[in-house]
Amino acid sequence: MWNALLDYLFPRRSLRGTEGEWMTASERLGLVSQPEILDTQVLRQLGLRFLDRIVAGTNYRESPLLRRAIATFKYRRIRAMGEELAAVLIGASTLLDTKDEPVLCPVPLHWSRKFSRGFNQSQMLAAFVARERGWKAVELLRRVCPTGSQVRRKRQDRLAALRGSFRVHSGVQLPASVILVDDVSTTGATLEECAMTLKKAGVRVVQGLVLAHG
Repeated sequence: MWNALLDYLFPRRSLRGTEGEWMTASERLGLVSQPEILDTQVLRQLGLRFLDRIVAGTNYRESPLLRRAIATFKYRRIRAMGEELAAVLIGASTLLDTKDEPVLCPVPLHWSRKFSRGFNQSQMLAAFVARERGWKAVELLRRVCPTGSQVRRKRQDRLAALRGSFRVHSGVQLPASVILVDDVSTTGATLEECAMTLKKAGVRVVQGLVLAHG
């Protein structure tokens, strides 16, 4: 009854404004995976020394529908959008290096950000991918200090703001291969800081799997 009242007062609207559902069938068909790979050589040229690969479901700037879906998921807190978006990650995940059985690790939010949002979108996405691919999803990292919004910062400013922001959870058994899961990677700064923390703790290979890059 409560959900019905909410739907009456605040009707569901799709990504293009259709009333009645969060995503229409045609919009779902538009959220296809068009993967981009940033291999080790490219990452080193960008100044990222610890990440071994980033696989993105698509290009952020060239995918307005996906941008809207990510914003709906994160900022309007529509958790139902998570499984729809995870399909893009699952399609892209076939391009990861999985010779060593990997463990998925969601990029953590600081507790204050998670409290205000109500959930960690990366954690939800990692859980969906893990279920589909038969991998483990483990919270290996914690975020020890808030970094604020990274949206308008340049790469060097992002790296500086993130320095020392992550720690490995005490007591976890670290695997040889980790895949970091996040929604968007712009400069790679957040993934790089996570990768540095993991590698210094003994992880051999760290890759990033994101919905969109750029």
